[in-house]
Amino acid sequence: MKIIKVELPDHSYNVEIENGVLNCTGQLVSSIWSKRKIALVSDSNVAPLYQDRVADALESVGFTVHNYQFPAGEASKSLEVLGNLTREMAADGFNRDDGVIALGGGVTGDLAGFLAATYMRGISLIQIPTSLLAQVDSSVGGKTAVDLDNTKNIIGAFYQPDLVIIDSETLQTLKTRDLVEGYGEIVKVAALSDGDLWKLVQSINSPADILANAKELSIHSVQYKANVVMGDEKEGGLRQLLNFGHTIGHAVEALADGDLRHGEAVSIGMVAITRIFEEKGLSHEGLTQTLIDRLEAVGLPVTSPLLESPAVFDKIKNDKKNRDGHLNLIYVHQIGGPAIKSIPSDDIQDFLDIKTVKV
Repeated sequence: MKIIKVELPDHSYNVEIENGVLNCTGQLVSSIWSKRKIALVSDSNVAPLYQDRVADALESVGFTVHNYQFPAGEASKSLEVLGNLTREMAADGFNRDDGVIALGGGVTGDLAGFLAATYMRGISLIQIPTSLLAQVDSSVGGKTAVDLDNTKNIIGAFYQPDLVIIDSETLQTLKTRDLVEGYGEIVKVAALSDGDLWKLVQSINSPADILANAKELSIHSVQYKANVVMGDEKEGGLRQLLNFGHTIGHAVEALADGDLRHGEAVSIGMVAITRIFEEKGLSHEGLTQTLIDRLEAVGLPVTSPLLESPAVFDKIKNDKKNRDGHLNLIYVHQIGGPAIKSIPSDDIQDFLDIKTVKV
C-alpha cells in the first residue's frame, strides 16, 4: 500500500493507493471514523459495479449504509440533484455526526463532496474515486462544486476529505475514452513536474500502457498535487500552476456542450497555450510537438475547430480565475519549468492571437 499524506494547517488526511484496496474499504474507514451512518453516493454507471460491494464491506464492520444514486453525467452536477440528495439524507435522519462517501468519478466527487460540505454546514467526507481523472486529480485537494447553467463549478467550496482510497483495478471497467481522458491530466502534471513522471509518460504509447502503469501514474500524480496543495490549499499562488491547459481548455469544453470530456479539453488547451508561448519565444522550440506526441500516442485530441470561435475569448475573459481585471496564464517554458504570466483581461484576445490558436 502506498500512502501519501496531505498535511494541511487545519485538516490532514491520507491518500491510500493499491490494486484491490476496494476490498479493504471497511477496515480503512473504521480506522478513521467511529461507527456512524454513511451516505454512499454513486452515479448510475458506477453504482451497479461497486456500490453494493462497498456497502457490504462497510456494514461488515458496523457502519449503517444508505445507498444513493443519481443519473450519470455532468448534467447531474446541479443544484437540483444536490437538493434531491439533501432531501433524501434528511429523510433518512442523517446528522452532523454522520458521513458521506463519494464513490465514482469526478462528477460524483464534486457533487458528493459539496453535499458533505453543505449538509448541516458540513459533515465528514471520504473520496473513493473510480475513474482515472478522479484518481489522479479531482479526488485530492478539496475542491467541490456544482455547475450553474453553462458555468462549471461556479458554486462550490474547498472541503477536504478525511481519506482518499484509490484502487487502480476499478479502471478495468472504464470505456477506453473514459480511461484516456484522465491521462490528459497526467501529462499536464508530468509537464509541470519533470522527473520520474515525465520519464514514465514517455513510455506510454497506448491505452493498454495506461492500465499497465496505472498505480505508478497515480502515485506520481497524486504526490505532485499533494505537494502543491500543501503549499497553497486555496489557490492563492502556487496551486494556480495546476491550471495549465485549463484556461483555454475550459472555454473549449463549455463551447463543446458535452461533446468533449474534461481531460480531452485540457489536452487541447495545453497544446494551444504552449503553441502560443512557443511562438512568442517564451517556451522552448519544439515543446508543442513534444506534448502533441505524448497526447496523440494514446488517442487524445490536440486541437478543435472550436478554437476558431470568437466565443472562446468571451469564455476566457469571464473565467472564474479572473482576478482584479487580470488573468494568470499558466505555461511551461520547458518540461518541468512552469511559469505564470499575468495579462489584463482586456488584452487577452490580443495576447492569445486568434491566428495562432486556431486549427
